[in-house]
Amino acid sequence: MICSDAVRVVAIGVLAGLLLNDDAVFWAILVVAFVEGVGTTFFVAAEPGVLRAVVPRLQLPAAAGAREARRSVVRLGGPPLGGALFGLSRALPFVVDAASYAFSTLSLLAMRTPFEEERSRDETPLRTRLAEGFRFMWHQPFLRTTAFVYGIGNFVASAMLLLIVVIGRRQGLSAGEVGVLSAAVGVGTLIGSLASPLFRRALSIRTILLLELWTWIGCWSFVIWPRTYVLAAAVTLFGVAAPVTDSVVIGHRLAVTPDRLVGRVESVRTTISLLVGAIGPLLAGLVLAATSARTTVAVFAAVGLGLALWGTLSPSIRAAPSLGDLEPG
Repeated sequence: MICSDAVRVVAIGVLAGLLLNDDAVFWAILVVAFVEGVGTTFFVAAEPGVLRAVVPRLQLPAAAGAREARRSVVRLGGPPLGGALFGLSRALPFVVDAASYAFSTLSLLAMRTPFEEERSRDETPLRTRLAEGFRFMWHQPFLRTTAFVYGIGNFVASAMLLLIVVIGRRQGLSAGEVGVLSAAVGVGTLIGSLASPLFRRALSIRTILLLELWTWIGCWSFVIWPRTYVLAAAVTLFGVAAPVTDSVVIGHRLAVTPDRLVGRVESVRTTISLLVGAIGPLLAGLVLAATSARTTVAVFAAVGLGLALWGTLSPSIRAAPSLGDLEPG
């Protein structure tokens, strides 16, 4: 994680320097974006193991919820802040970004808690290690089911977010109005993140897991009343429920995964989520180009309904362990 941050400090710092000297060319921006993306990939893969190492098992859902709240604030406030800084100077957003990575590096260096258990170096090939992570996840019914159910959920979510923008513009909404609707989804995610402790105290694990899945039913309201505001309201409900579910799923996954396999299991799970999620906007665009907005939303709402039924009938979700079971005996 420290190396990833250091690499990103240098990459973003170089871009800021080029912009200050008016020497930034398009290929340099692409290279910096690629290097920053690689650093992020390694950082994100390592981060769950650290969370597991520094947080007691029973507090993992709360820690995951707090992390989601922080990310919601960043996703909501980052774009307008970046735009404001860019308005002052083209280089300023990247100077601030490089400084944030430097601060992250110093924060990691200041931590004294061990980030992983002591173990011998694993010399097996990378492919073998990833296969081991997949086998572990596959043989854990709860992990397997949630990885695929919520991975496909990302497919629906990414498609719906694109549809809000495209359909909104087709229906004559201004760029500002579309931006407000998109921001409403982010506000919903922030509310869900902050309220996740209340949900975890009041509801069972199974109810929390199903709550997110059944929010997709709201998208059928657009088929009845095809207005962008209706679709945005339905997706906002999903935004409220999603971080609550994430706190439970992430907490359980980290609690039951052995320390040496955390990175492997997280890499497999993330790969499934990103691969499936990336297809959503592509398919949404193709369907929308070939059919009507109602039909397109109905297609993805039908997928959401299928996920809700899958989760409701799933034995592994029905037998989902209570949060108290995360504490080892």
